[in-house]
Amino acid sequence: MVISEPFEVEFDEGRHHRAKIGFVLLATEQTIEDDMYHLLPDGIGIHFTRTPIPDSITAETLTDLADSLGDAAALLLPDGSLDVITYGCTSGSLVVGEDRVFKELNSGAPSALTTSLITSVLRALAVIDAKRVVVATPYLDEINQMEKEYMEARGFEVLNIQGLNLEKDSDMVRVTPQSLLRFAESLDQPDADAIFISCGALRSIDIIEELERRTGKPVITSNQAMAWDVLRLAGIEDRVEGYGVLLREY
Repeated sequence: MVISEPFEVEFDEGRHHRAKIGFVLLATEQTIEDDMYHLLPDGIGIHFTRTPIPDSITAETLTDLADSLGDAAALLLPDGSLDVITYGCTSGSLVVGEDRVFKELNSGAPSALTTSLITSVLRALAVIDAKRVVVATPYLDEINQMEKEYMEARGFEVLNIQGLNLEKDSDMVRVTPQSLLRFAESLDQPDADAIFISCGALRSIDIIEELERRTGKPVITSNQAMAWDVLRLAGIEDRVEGYGVLLREY
């Protein structure tokens, strides 16, 4: 009988050696995953989980899912190696409120830094020094009003906020980038510092560069802001071309 020597296993830092980012998404979400693979650089681990919600984006349905955020977060990398976790829903994070979102995410991923999509947007607007904004959304009026009040309570002046009056996430994901471009451009005002396109379901990263070119103003979109925020929280300072001034210069 031949007794072989124990095999010496070699380890390295793994494929995601730069950072590991977790995203808690709505069950209905169809855009964020693709966008993050476009926006985040190589060496970044991108990990997704979902929380239940019907195909109906209202204040009631967004509030009802708050209790499930912690359970969803706990499904991501239970070895504790997650660096940052975010709740990837603009309207959901403002309806529930950032403090509650952070608490729930921390309950499931206690070692990760927490953020949310509305947090990312507010940080992005602050870093580009935009105080007066116009906001384009796909939402119902009840959510638009809540978003306006939320942003104003944090020191921003919302000059105009208009929605497409869509309730279903499955409709929001089908809004064409070109119609979104026309819609967002139509809301611009001379005294606006920036244009914000709200909602992770919209394919808004496709039109950032063109909208900035047409208006001469910075454009912040939900998924662009989220990518920028989670990278910076993770200590990644890479600049990303092709998606507006935020990722290119900040």
